[in-house]
Amino acid sequence: MNSTSDTGTRVSFVPARLDRLPWSRFHWLIVIGLGVSWILDGLEIQIVSSVSPVLQQHAALGLSATAVGFVGTVYLLGEVVGALVFGRITDKLGRRRLFMWTLALYLVASGIAGLSPTLWFLLVFRFLAGAGIGGEYSAINSAIDELIPSYYRGRVDIAINGTYWFGAMIGSALSVVVLNPHVLPVAWGWRIGFFVGPVIGLIILAIRRHIPESPRWLMTHGREQEAQRTLDEIEARVQASGRTLRPVPPDSGLRITGRESVGYGEIARTLFRDYPRRSVLGFSMMVTQSFLYNAIFFSYALVLAHFYSVPADQIGLYFFPFAVGNLAGPLLIGSLFDTIGRRKMITFTYCVSGVLLAISAWFFHQGLLTATTQTIFWCVIFFLASAGASSAYLTVSEIFPLELRGQAIAFFFAISQLVGGVAAPAIFASLVGTGKNPGPLTTGYYVGAAVMFIGGLVAWWLAVNAERRPLEAVAPPLGAAPLAAAQSLPR
Repeated sequence: MNSTSDTGTRVSFVPARLDRLPWSRFHWLIVIGLGVSWILDGLEIQIVSSVSPVLQQHAALGLSATAVGFVGTVYLLGEVVGALVFGRITDKLGRRRLFMWTLALYLVASGIAGLSPTLWFLLVFRFLAGAGIGGEYSAINSAIDELIPSYYRGRVDIAINGTYWFGAMIGSALSVVVLNPHVLPVAWGWRIGFFVGPVIGLIILAIRRHIPESPRWLMTHGREQEAQRTLDEIEARVQASGRTLRPVPPDSGLRITGRESVGYGEIARTLFRDYPRRSVLGFSMMVTQSFLYNAIFFSYALVLAHFYSVPADQIGLYFFPFAVGNLAGPLLIGSLFDTIGRRKMITFTYCVSGVLLAISAWFFHQGLLTATTQTIFWCVIFFLASAGASSAYLTVSEIFPLELRGQAIAFFFAISQLVGGVAAPAIFASLVGTGKNPGPLTTGYYVGAAVMFIGGLVAWWLAVNAERRPLEAVAPPLGAAPLAAAQSLPR
């Protein structure tokens, strides 16, 4: 079914063979082995958010509110650098090699961060831990979308991205214990929190050893024979689980020429000359969701502590339902992005969450909320916003050619974090102030609501109807003859 030559132009059935696979234990292995990246990221950010009031105590590091916000900012900056560096490498060297390296970097750096004696020591290793997770975003999103059949791609990708909040739930529950001064000394509780992620990561390293390289990546890099052998092994694993494989249609082949790598000039031409509308879409979706999440999430513990007088060891109790709402959104409505469609669901989740945030901001400014009602409001808001934010990563991953998929994800992720993430935690932490005046923070909430709503409007005009389409039909590889199905999609 496939050409045995690894050079020149050939007809490949790799995409068709992958997309016709029924759901099996192999796909669950992909979900568990790769999806843990978001769990770890959620755990890391939740830990930092929860310990932020503790880090201000003299028994810990005695940081100011601004310094605490900077700890979060440095982690996000590390994600930006890691995404850009490892995104380039994953398109050149492969998905599998990179998602092993990036996880290892995170494990080491996060563990050492728990031993920090000073602010600067903590900042350095939080940066490196963020770099590992940032690299994960590029390599993992690419691998997931390339290995999951097109029929399931939307819901699976959104659900996996949503598991970030399962990590946040773990962090919330953990913080209730490790930050309780009656259980652990203040000087040690926050440090122990940083060791939980590495323990989970060690287990996942063992699982990832059984995940193969992306056959699609092998195909586009002139390694057709290796792609065939990898697919043969995947199909054997699927059949061993009791599933039956449908025949591959003889007209589903893809004429393609393998290539080693893509230069920066070609990347720029592809993003801004060949796919300008999609580039605007990716920028808008990633920046708006990043601004909203990082602004509110990193300042939430400070809001609870300063405006509602919630003790540090009790903050996790309020984060837990908030995390549940964020996790439930992608899991419960993620399938609608495959059935109702990308454009309608992205617009709905972005715009409605923006409106609800504006309403909650008004109640906050009027002093009508308590810690409990504030949490309820945000549970509802982020039930929708979480699904929308997850769809941003799905969208950027699937609307650009395979040869530069990792770099495209890294590029838009980096921009979103720099514009909407790196500055937002420090800004919103300063808006909290002493918790006496809600005015500045209310204005920040209104800005976040407007940004999210605008992101939804942009998606309505520019979103690509990629639901249940093969990746090669949504965006043909650079070395492929364009598919007829792709010619009707906006560029």
